[in-house]
Amino acid sequence: MAFKQKRSVQRVVQALKAAGLGDRVVEMKQTARSAQDAARAVDVELGQIVKSLTFRIGDKPVLALIAGDHQCLAENLPRVVDLEGKVTKPQAQRVKDVTGFTIGGVAPVGLANDMPIAIDASLRRFDQLYAAAGHPHCLFPVSFAELKRLTGGIVSYNISEAIDPADVDMPRFERSRTFREKAATDQA
Repeated sequence: MAFKQKRSVQRVVQALKAAGLGDRVVEMKQTARSAQDAARAVDVELGQIVKSLTFRIGDKPVLALIAGDHQCLAENLPRVVDLEGKVTKPQAQRVKDVTGFTIGGVAPVGLANDMPIAIDASLRRFDQLYAAAGHPHCLFPVSFAELKRLTGGIVSYNISEAIDPADVDMPRFERSRTFREKAATDQA
């Protein structure tokens, strides 16, 4: 296996090193082409896998980083990244031309071109995430904060929904004490 020596993987390694994170890229015998494959390969929950999905809004490429157990709500991307136009999914060759990576190995860093990036806020559920590293046999571990810092992405709760809500343990938010007190006063 010499996947880690591929030029596309080396771009990811260089991006990680430039950000002070060192060479974290892990080369695997099993493929990580899909989120399910990746989760099995590193033995983690499906939601810990960062899916890098490429879209076009009008004529601009956009990258959406979505939890493995969620699906992208592509129709919400224009509002999140402040672009106008029809949202489309580009063909595989166009994805490679724009990102520099083939589908199944699209990394959130080391991209061939700058583009707006939206990050699924549901990824915050996990301390450790795994993202593609430029090849279907390579991943790298990253925290949510590191992913945000590396990509400069816009975090949004509006770009995804759980594929199977019963399988996703999302944190529940309580009302603040001020809100509870105001609600109690209003009822009195």
